[in-house]
Amino acid sequence: MQFGNVVRLFLCGLLLVLAGCASSPQKPNADAATLAQAAYRDPGAPSMMLITMVNNRTGKGGHTSLMVNASQRVIFDPAGSFKADVVPEYNDVLYGITPAVFKAYRGSHARETFHVVTQEVALTPAQAERAFQLVTSNGRVPGAYCANATSGIMAQIPGFESIDRTFFPVRLQEQFGTLPGVITQRYYENDSEDLQVGIAANNAQLNAQ
Repeated sequence: MQFGNVVRLFLCGLLLVLAGCASSPQKPNADAATLAQAAYRDPGAPSMMLITMVNNRTGKGGHTSLMVNASQRVIFDPAGSFKADVVPEYNDVLYGITPAVFKAYRGSHARETFHVVTQEVALTPAQAERAFQLVTSNGRVPGAYCANATSGIMAQIPGFESIDRTFFPVRLQEQFGTLPGVITQRYYENDSEDLQVGIAANNAQLNAQ
């Protein structure tokens, strides 16, 4: 193997370790009819919520995602692992984010080893629609780039240009937390440390509803 390839592989592995976002098998893109059928508009005010999964032992970030409440409520889940039968996905964007789906998403990631930090801020309708356009047009994100992609999107939203691009979920969380009007909450569960166990359990609950 050439030296340059070795260096690239090393750097890729280092980013995965430092940033915490690992790639996972990608869910096939849903078709337009499925996305339209699942579309959900939350009655609340326009907003976006930064979601950070934080290791309970080390305090380091494991994953970053962004929920946008605009003409639809969606979750931009770059290189994410969450899957549910009733939640279609297109290019790393999860559609149909009803309160039950958000609860399932948060509960799947909160477990013995990780807690979930949510940081919500109100947006104008124009800001929210810009955020929606950015996440739905971004395309799929490679592993280790969840915070990088999310911070890059945020910096393009009017009023959020101060966000610096970063590979580190907690660094993005800290930046976002300094913005005016941000409401921060931490959510804990003590179930299995296996993410897939939580995803499967919440998928079953959503199917039963």
